[in-house]
Amino acid sequence: MATPSELPRDPEQAAVAVVAHAESRPPTLGTGRLVCVDGLAGAGKTTLAAAIGRVCPGTVVLATDEMLEGWGGLPGLGASIEALLRPLAAGRPGRWRRWDWYADRWAEWREVSPAPLLVLEGVGSGASSYADLVTTVVWVEAPAADRRDRWLDREGDARHFASWAADEAALHERERARDRADLVLRT
Repeated sequence: MATPSELPRDPEQAAVAVVAHAESRPPTLGTGRLVCVDGLAGAGKTTLAAAIGRVCPGTVVLATDEMLEGWGGLPGLGASIEALLRPLAAGRPGRWRRWDWYADRWAEWREVSPAPLLVLEGVGSGASSYADLVTTVVWVEAPAADRRDRWLDREGDARHFASWAADEAALHERERARDRADLVLRT
């Protein structure tokens, strides 16, 4: 794999570059394209994905956090995403089930219609099991202290931080998304 290109730090400029990269490649998800914004918790994936949605109207942005079976669901995320993507690749709507973090249980099923650009953002979104459907992998990274501070701001406490960090480290060791990244954003 070639060395990934470095993205500008400004989220809007980075988003423009991500869309240009994806559009320069042939469709991989049926007639659409799939961008996976991956990286460790608190790196800035959600910010970049939202910016992509703003600069490219009609983009569908999905957060993989809602596809996890709770705090321990990271190891099974790839299968949930693949089940969503394979129908989309065949030109049919895909489905995924939302995890209700407040009720701590599975909630409703959601349907996603084929779109010109689908952005999956979240830890583990660039899994190798569906690499054939991915147009562009973006790896977002930040210093560990910044990521932990962002975690605390978002979650309110560090109760699940250690177990989550261990799960994501194991996932990224297995999946090697950073090694397969086309683009890198350092926040």
